[in-house]
Amino acid sequence: MAKSEKNFEELIENLEDITNKLEKEKLSLDDSVKLFEDGMKISKECNKKLQDAERRITILLNDGEDIKEETFEDLN
Repeated sequence: MAKSEKNFEELIENLEDITNKLEKEKLSLDDSVKLFEDGMKISKECNKKLQDAERRITILLNDGEDIKEETFEDLN
């Protein structure tokens, strides 16, 4: 069975856990590097989810038949 994909919030929690371990625990160099690699993978996955959400929002901001693309800064 395939592993279910984690949502953004779960990924952020995992990233926070890794950060806390790196800051507070005495780890070997190998363990620290492994956690750092895991954190980078999670960070990239979070970034992809944010980009996907931004694309979906852009599509939803349409004006009739034409898509009106606005940046988040334009909405504030």
